[in-house]
Amino acid sequence: MNILPKTKEEFSRTDYWDSFFRSRGSKSFEWYGEYHDLSSYLNKYIKLNDKVLITGCGNSDLGANLYDAGFSNITNIDTSQVVIKQMIKKYKEKTSMSYLQMDALNTSFENEGFNVVLDKGTLDALMPNNNEETINRIKQYFMEINRITKFGGRYICISLLQEHILKILLDYFVTNNWMFRAIRCLEVEQAAVDNGEKLTPVFIVVCTKFKLLPRQVLEVNMNSNEKMQRFESTDKVQEAILNTQRALLICSSLQQKSTASENEEISFDLYEGDSSKSKYTIYVVDITPVKKHSAYAAFIVPQGRESEWLFSTKDGRKKLAQMSQCNRLLVVTMHRGQKYGSFDAIQNELSDIIRDLTPINSRKQKIPCLSLGSDGVGNRKVIHEGLSATSGEYIVEDVEVDNKKFRRLYFLSNQLVIQSEAKLTSFRNRKGISKDIPDLTYLTCTHHLYMIISALVAFDNKKDPSMAILGVGGGGLCSFMNKFKTKVKITGIEIDPDIIEIATKWFGLQKNETLEIRVQDGLQYLREIRNEGKHMDAVLFDVDNKDSSIGMSCPPKEFLEDEVLNDVKEIITEKGLFILNVVIRDDSLRLPLVDKLKGSFKNISAFKNEEELNEIFICWNGSFANFEEKLSPAVKQLNAHFKQTNNSEYMVDLNHDIIEKYKIIM
Repeated sequence: MNILPKTKEEFSRTDYWDSFFRSRGSKSFEWYGEYHDLSSYLNKYIKLNDKVLITGCGNSDLGANLYDAGFSNITNIDTSQVVIKQMIKKYKEKTSMSYLQMDALNTSFENEGFNVVLDKGTLDALMPNNNEETINRIKQYFMEINRITKFGGRYICISLLQEHILKILLDYFVTNNWMFRAIRCLEVEQAAVDNGEKLTPVFIVVCTKFKLLPRQVLEVNMNSNEKMQRFESTDKVQEAILNTQRALLICSSLQQKSTASENEEISFDLYEGDSSKSKYTIYVVDITPVKKHSAYAAFIVPQGRESEWLFSTKDGRKKLAQMSQCNRLLVVTMHRGQKYGSFDAIQNELSDIIRDLTPINSRKQKIPCLSLGSDGVGNRKVIHEGLSATSGEYIVEDVEVDNKKFRRLYFLSNQLVIQSEAKLTSFRNRKGISKDIPDLTYLTCTHHLYMIISALVAFDNKKDPSMAILGVGGGGLCSFMNKFKTKVKITGIEIDPDIIEIATKWFGLQKNETLEIRVQDGLQYLREIRNEGKHMDAVLFDVDNKDSSIGMSCPPKEFLEDEVLNDVKEIITEKGLFILNVVIRDDSLRLPLVDKLKGSFKNISAFKNEEELNEIFICWNGSFANFEEKLSPAVKQLNAHFKQTNNSEYMVDLNHDIIEKYKIIM
């Protein structure tokens, strides 16, 4: 039986509603929720002695429910004569509640006769579109509400707040000295979902009439756990509500299906109030369902750890879901510059979005919230921030990871990539004051481990080994190598003088007799020393790419030009090595890169850790007896250093950490 409109325009036709109510008979029809789902909101904004007008009442039991709750002074109006007759007959015993056939756009009530005008879906029915005729009709409706409402009275509208409806509400009431407040009705939404319906955002708009407001008052509450958030402009209100609606449409879709088969990952940011800075980023990670896995959980990433591979990459988050044994894992990251409470407080703040993304088959299950560390929140402290003319805005921050402290450098243009990192150790001065300083004997980056082991192979049996490192950054690679191999002549090349200052002041970089730091374009440096006929045992490229539009974030494409590769080939000694750190985000770029390297070098091998994006290419033209065999003594040297510097826990396993990650390309 067709008892719902074929087109939205029929919502505003009286003859349609006559037919509709005849079809339903005495069975009530509730737009946007039952009374028990709305009562907490209505009881807050309607007083027991208020004179209440319900417009477009239909055959809803809302008026009767309010009457039974003690609100006895209620008038219900509707344009449909059929439904008014039905309701008079149905509730004839409720003597102080009346039902009248009347057009809400043109009532016969006296001016300022009502404390509350209650609209449950009527505005949505009257405004199926925003053409000129409809807009004029809605303005007439609002003018009538304005006329019959007392000062201090309220227009309470329960609506889906489609964009055109929200706009006209704000345009009319805010400009006519009404306070505007919009509240998301979570109970109504949840009741619909529990009944097998799609998640649809429902709002209660409360407009309060004043003689004169000194300034516009605009308030919104999207979360049952939040206080009202005040906004400065109607544009900001529209943006907040529309963003919530769009997010909930995504949530509704994700409740119904998994994205695992599509190899897709959905993510979005959450903002607090009208702040322009996001507070959380949410990643919805679906994996191929496993029966013994739990259906759904949330994982809150501790502050300062969001840039680790497990949390910052799509593959890492898939791995995290598998490790957590969840078919759907909601991965939540926190942003710097925001204030966070305890782990319980964060869970509470996120409870609505966690619930909204619950798969349809897991609604009645308790949703676990997972994390790492003792408190799950983590700790970070920004100790310095600035602007580099070359690299843009940056920050230096200290973070705690597994009870260890680290110092990290980030470029704000790419906040999920750790530009440089150093482990901190506690140092007590003569006055007994404790201070955290970088531990230069510790290697924080796995890809630096591969670069150093490769360089050790190049230094084998060399009397005065030398190396050039293009891309100093925070100086971690230069400083470690200088502490580890004190006799190796190291030249670090960095184009950005601000980065050298950061490395020196915050990361412990210190020049000495065997460590030279030069502020220079790396490509220019290579050309100079080639023209001078100088040679080196190892040339290392550890240079990041500032152009985010390219699928290779390390190195810049200029460093892979044939002319540059030929310079490197001429610079390295007969048994020297070219060691290249590459970060490829577009897999289609790897094969052309290998082909380019083949054009300049006879031998190419690589280290690849699947838990990192970095791949280290080792290229040479000379003759090594067997490069792989030389890895064992290099690892022994490195482990001896770790043992000597009390870092035994970081000793390298030759097979697991090195051989398994090594492959010969040609």
